Amino acid sequence: MLINGTTVTVKVAHVRLCHSRMLYVRAYPRETQEMMFDAHNRAFVSSRGPARAAFYDNMKRRRGRVRRQGRQFNRRFLRMSDISG
Repeated sequence: MLINGTTVTVKVAHVRLCHSRMLYVRAYPRETQEMMFDAHNRAFVSSRGPARAAFYDNMKRRRGRVRRQGRQFNRRFLRMSDISG
């Protein structure tokens, strides 16, 4: 990306809602968990509320470990995903 005449590398988060197919895209200076949480929050505010279900194509940042028993998700991701309050 070119910002003020300087080439800057950015990471782009995108959220697409399943039902409406609404797309939310936002660029960040680096890829972190905070980037993912911020992108989710902003996308949900933009769409006037959280989604009831989510599908992820890249679970690397959301998953803690994969074991024989199944996936063990990152604690912070699970807390964000709990829409029950």
